[in-house]
Amino acid sequence: MKSISTTLKGVKLMPDYNNSFSVMVNKEISDHVKSWKFIIIVALILLTTFASIYSILNLIKNNAAVINQEDNFLFLKLFTATTGSIPNFMTLISFLGPILGIALGFDLVNSEQNQGTISRVLSQPIPRDYFITSKFAAAISLVFLLVFSIGFLVMGAGLISIGLPPTLGEFLRIFIFLFLSGVYIAFWLNLGILFSIIFKQSATSALASLAVWLFFTVFYSMLVNITARSIASNPFDLRSLTAALSRLSPNYLYNELTTILLTPSIRTLGGLSFKQLQGAIPSTLSLDQSLILVWPHFTALIAASLICFAVSYLSFMRKEVRA
Repeated sequence: MKSISTTLKGVKLMPDYNNSFSVMVNKEISDHVKSWKFIIIVALILLTTFASIYSILNLIKNNAAVINQEDNFLFLKLFTATTGSIPNFMTLISFLGPILGIALGFDLVNSEQNQGTISRVLSQPIPRDYFITSKFAAAISLVFLLVFSIGFLVMGAGLISIGLPPTLGEFLRIFIFLFLSGVYIAFWLNLGILFSIIFKQSATSALASLAVWLFFTVFYSMLVNITARSIASNPFDLRSLTAALSRLSPNYLYNELTTILLTPSIRTLGGLSFKQLQGAIPSTLSLDQSLILVWPHFTALIAASLICFAVSYLSFMRKEVRA
């Protein structure tokens, strides 16, 4: 007994960091799920999704023969077709996804700093970066869970109504689309987290995040058109410059990427001349060919999300967190 006690005196018990990180993530997920802002946004997304599903299923039922004659990707029409009165599912994610990400991230840091809880959390024997990474991990887990749940809900409703299962190629396209939708929302989540670190008040960080979203959604295309028209000397240069400048916007990048991914009949990112079209056989692209076509968009969207998180991480690690 004496030798055992002597040995234990020289042993330094290390805290279980893995367990503490999982506890922090579970706590953040619980707080998000119980918050009214999350419940309201999820209810809004579900309401618009159900309306979109109902209108699209009626459209496909009434025009199934025409749609099936145009292409063989009937199941993808669930995500791309629209009646005109209600946007399709892809457009709804493009519009409501940023609001979801901003709502989950705009007050993650400054609210706890204003309440004085952040200093008490960091006084515990845990690494400092666990605070910011646990909040991001919890929020992004909810984002991907919600996106895939709604996506599979649309697929299930289509399967029951149409009676035709998706092909393997269609399922893979939809799966990649849902993953990229989660990455797209993660960019706005990280932007909200960044502003919650920079600004002390939650209202200020929310307004700053919404201002950036509104700029890219409404005003950026106007600035691109004005800039391109003032620089370009001919119509071809105008189209090329407009496309290049528009792809600096995460909204345009996501819309172009998902449109090409869910519409196999699109074979190019730009317009083709009559000389290029001469002798071409009209056909659809396979999944790997579509991925090659949008691979720059794919990497740019993931890089933008990672860069935004890296800036948030570095800003928090250098931030004074004492109350």
